[in-house]
Amino acid sequence: MANTDGYISPLSERYASREMQHIFSEDFKFTTWRRLWIALAETEKELGLNITQEQIDEMKAHVSDINYDVARAREKVVRHDVMSHVYAYGVQCPKAKGIIHLGATSCYVGDNTDIIIMSEALKLIRKKLVNVIDVLAKFARKEKDQPCLAFTHFQPAQPTTLGKRATLWLNEFVMDLGDLEYVQGTLKLLGSKGTTGTQASFLELFNGDQEKVDRIDPMIAEKMGFRECYPVSGQTYSRKVDTRVLNVLAGIAASAHKFSNDVRLLQHLKEVEEPFEKTQIGSSAMAYKRNPMRSERIASLSRYVMIDALNPAMTSSEQWFERTLDDSANKRLSVAEGFLAVDGILDLVLNVADGLVVYPKVIEKHLMAELPFMATENIMMDAVKAGGDRQELHERIRELSMEAGRTVKEQGRENDLLDRIAADPAFNLSIGDLRKSMDPKKYIGRAPRQVEKYLKEVIDPLLKERKDLLGVRATISV
Repeated sequence: MANTDGYISPLSERYASREMQHIFSEDFKFTTWRRLWIALAETEKELGLNITQEQIDEMKAHVSDINYDVARAREKVVRHDVMSHVYAYGVQCPKAKGIIHLGATSCYVGDNTDIIIMSEALKLIRKKLVNVIDVLAKFARKEKDQPCLAFTHFQPAQPTTLGKRATLWLNEFVMDLGDLEYVQGTLKLLGSKGTTGTQASFLELFNGDQEKVDRIDPMIAEKMGFRECYPVSGQTYSRKVDTRVLNVLAGIAASAHKFSNDVRLLQHLKEVEEPFEKTQIGSSAMAYKRNPMRSERIASLSRYVMIDALNPAMTSSEQWFERTLDDSANKRLSVAEGFLAVDGILDLVLNVADGLVVYPKVIEKHLMAELPFMATENIMMDAVKAGGDRQELHERIRELSMEAGRTVKEQGRENDLLDRIAADPAFNLSIGDLRKSMDPKKYIGRAPRQVEKYLKEVIDPLLKERKDLLGVRATISV
């Protein structure tokens, strides 16, 4: 039975994948705590403390079978989550009870786990982002020669191709991938720094042996799959790290929002549509409607993520000296929900981009309605070749364009600019001559070539380097 009498986050109920939800689950969090306690115990044993292999083996035997009932009951008594889990682990590991968490603070498990969670979540986001790039690249390649109206200020402008427009979406996600991989590559563990970052407790444990204490962080990092730990910190890792990570997520959200807005506008124009399932209902009242609900959801979630990025920035700025605890509640929400939302956003982008439906006839109709205006420069040059005066022709074509535009806007008629020019003896051009100027491919410039070069020189090498990440396809639950 589903829980129907309490709040359930839409991020877990409707949007985020099971894979991302697992990364932010209690199971992942608390098994990571136990792995960190094992890494600490092994490090301390290897550096000479009186810790036995039997104790470590006992701890390893209970990494995953977490006794949540014991931990929760203990937390009600002591009001401390870490000490509750130290206690619960000790119940399962009586021989190791006395050495679990030895010399560490709560942030040893809390902060290192947060870094590990963000690192794993970034891996999943990276995989989905690479697949978004792959899908959009296929669309750009397929549509590289399809002429369409371009828009500046959402006013008809010099034509482009649908494939070239797709490269604009694509390139923003490529920039996001670069930002993600950079930040991901700079993530380090906190290590075990102690209550104010001085490692005083470990200096005491190792009888003042500085060299042994120097080895603790590198050894823990290696055991947990990281290259290194942050060289200095207070009790916590700098909350600037969360700011950098959430800014990456906000960048992805901004790119997704731009993409979804363009799809929504194109769907309004009936030129391109997002996928629409056979049994899908577009409107409860207007049965004929095909609302772009997936693109709208992308925009909606993306705005949430862009605003969410302010949380870690403000939290980072408010940390007093070596640490305060006003980060904890905010951080639990902002980081997890930012990742869950972007995970859902990328699934939606994958779904929409992979199922875009193009209507070439509608695109052509819109383009041909505006092309006479855009062809006036070419027409004027042809008229000059036929013996006309450029300055006089420029003024005349300006006047005729205004008249034709008025006819379209005020009377709702088709664009008759070509007929007006053909009827004007100043141009000395027949309607047949003029229609030769109406090939859209004459006005798309280097768009197809630009698409080819961009895909060949930028996207193909990028995807080849990350081919092990390809193959993800989105499933949209609701």
